[in-house]
Amino acid sequence: MLNIVLISDSTGETAEQLAKAALAQFSNVEYNFKRFSHIREFPNLSEILNKCKETNDTILFYSLVNSSLLDYTKKFCQLHSIISVDLLSSSILAIQRVTNKTPGNTPGALRKLNEEYFKRIDSIEFAVRYDDGKDPRGILIADLVIIGISRTSKTPLSMYLANKNIRVANIPLVPETTVPEEIYKISPKKIIGLTNSPEKLETIRRERLKSLGLPNDSIYSNSNRILEELEYSNRIMKKIGCPIIDVSNKAIEETADIILKHLLKINK
Repeated sequence: MLNIVLISDSTGETAEQLAKAALAQFSNVEYNFKRFSHIREFPNLSEILNKCKETNDTILFYSLVNSSLLDYTKKFCQLHSIISVDLLSSSILAIQRVTNKTPGNTPGALRKLNEEYFKRIDSIEFAVRYDDGKDPRGILIADLVIIGISRTSKTPLSMYLANKNIRVANIPLVPETTVPEEIYKISPKKIIGLTNSPEKLETIRRERLKSLGLPNDSIYSNSNRILEELEYSNRIMKKIGCPIIDVSNKAIEETADIILKHLLKINK
């Protein structure tokens, strides 16, 4: 039985996956895993290494960024003839040589990157799930709720903010539809109202109808209808007491920057 010992200053999941990838090439080899995570002190490291030297059928895989712990492990393995594999050093050294940059030597850096990645994916999935008022329950668990009439950039803004790890729900305001009661159960500071100029909305809506192959004289792009919707949405936003942003002359990035600064302020 081959004993595989894994030592990591983080969770050790990456080390285990790499070791398993290598072992997959030896289908007839039986092995046993022992994983030691968050090893960042000499006493803990020394205890594990001393156990490794007791048997001849052990291979040590280690993933350490602390230079002192790394040197100690290398010298110990050499001194006691322990077969070992340094999983990080050669990769870090190669990147350092090409970029002339000094590595940060931060334990768990990959795990932190993965956490950020999955948080972003979760935020994007959230924005899709609670887009355009699909499920008003999202209002209660969102980091931010965006409200406004059609063509005020609610969806693209929600997706942009989702890529900043913000869970956004957006709700369309339509005179014939009742505003979800959940809107009045959260702080108005977590709600952003979007508005646009009547002229800009008419142009955008006509282009939207054209792209769909629909006649541009629809009620959707009618100037009187647009004014009615704007008046309705303005009343709702004032009733809620939320900040209102006029997006008529703003790019998505500009509006998002205003919202991010607002969130930073209220979350202090």
